[in-house]
Amino acid sequence: MTTDLSKYDASRLPNADVLEHQHYAIIVADWNAEITYKLCNGALHTLHKVGVLDRHIHVTHVPGTVELTYAAAKYMGKVDAIIIIGCVIRGDTPHFDYVCQSVTEGMTRLNTMGKTPVVFSVLTVDDKQQAKDRADGKLGNKGVEGAVTAVRMANLNIDV
Repeated sequence: MTTDLSKYDASRLPNADVLEHQHYAIIVADWNAEITYKLCNGALHTLHKVGVLDRHIHVTHVPGTVELTYAAAKYMGKVDAIIIIGCVIRGDTPHFDYVCQSVTEGMTRLNTMGKTPVVFSVLTVDDKQQAKDRADGKLGNKGVEGAVTAVRMANLNIDV
């Protein structure tokens, strides 16, 4: 059974006096804007709600999902966390597979650098309805989940 992915436990997040000093980047693909802009709005609303100052949230638009990785690389080491937002809808050609593979591998490479966490808020769906269900639909808003994940990863404390 699938549930609303937008529900989160605010007690697991740092308080606002920590978050008001942190910087976040949201990189959003303009392709499938009907979906990606809703995801971006969900991420923005959530970051504001938990205490991140508007002037510390940097939103960058790129043409499509493949370009998310390049833009994310530009923010590495300059912000506390990066959220990449895109939507890839399966079509009749293998293009879907190439786009999904490219962005997944690119994001993974950036994350293994260990400089800045990059959070994957890219929908990879079979049809437009599945995307709508995950962008303020019956399954919540994947942008909200991305923002919560970004805050948690930016504040991940690991004692080695």
